[in-house]
Amino acid sequence: MARGVLSFPLTSFHDDGSLDPDGFRAQVADSVATGPGAVFPACGTGEFFSLDEDEYRQVVTIAVEEAGGRLPVVAGVGYGWAQAARFARIAEEAGADALLVLPHYLVTAPQDGLVAQLERLAARTRLPLIAYQRGQVAFTAASLRRIAAVPGVIGLKDGHSDLDRLQRLTLAAPDGFLFFNGAATAEIQARAYATVGVPAYSSAVHAFAPEIANAFFTALRDGDRGDGGRGDAAGTDDKTVQRLLRDFYVPFVELCDRVPGYAVSLVKAAARLRGRPVGPVRAPLTDPSPADLADLRTLLGTGLDLVGAAL
Repeated sequence: MARGVLSFPLTSFHDDGSLDPDGFRAQVADSVATGPGAVFPACGTGEFFSLDEDEYRQVVTIAVEEAGGRLPVVAGVGYGWAQAARFARIAEEAGADALLVLPHYLVTAPQDGLVAQLERLAARTRLPLIAYQRGQVAFTAASLRRIAAVPGVIGLKDGHSDLDRLQRLTLAAPDGFLFFNGAATAEIQARAYATVGVPAYSSAVHAFAPEIANAFFTALRDGDRGDGGRGDAAGTDDKTVQRLLRDFYVPFVELCDRVPGYAVSLVKAAARLRGRPVGPVRAPLTDPSPADLADLRTLLGTGLDLVGAAL
């Protein structure tokens, strides 16, 4: 999965808020065609929190069908372990390859409870599990050793961006345990994560501008192979990374920071600006204001210009 950007497709809705399966299918097909490392349907960017079980089944089934065995499909599950197990059964029946375990609902829990949550879920599914630490979920190195020993738990996605803690976790993990950069707009911190041994990352930008996401990924990868800036190809790649960070990614994060939930709402709005059939967000998220939408359109045009693509 470190060979390409990890794609987190948006869940498509009609204007009345109902699920749009055809729109979602078209979106996933377009995403798969751009060569991501894996597809993660019904996760945070896919508004998992808003889906009922029937909608979830449709979303995961469509993703599996469109991936066609060419790349892994990792479906989101969440809430408490009992409800997560219900979604896990649906994902298993739909043909998913693995599960991303989203942070549990509401309560702050001790380390023993965080480990027990994964143990109980792992005992109820045949699918491999990737834990997602974010919000109220944060594992210690000791707990990481415990969850890595649970049959079926194969990796950890990190959304805290605490590199000191993350380095301790990577050092505590057994060989072959997977780590993923799951920071909001992960490209901002991709280089920093790579320095502690976590090169794979998720990309919300891939959902609306795979040209930008793939150009950044390629430049980051190729720049890291060279001397980082003596005017050769590696230096050119490093300059591409810097330019995309400065002129697109950082302004995009600043725009997302204006309103809670914009990390999903703006991604969906940008996809709509490009003609993608994604529809609105579901409550409690809200779509962007006209002023913010205008700023997004300008920024999207800038980002696409940087990589030689058109709106």
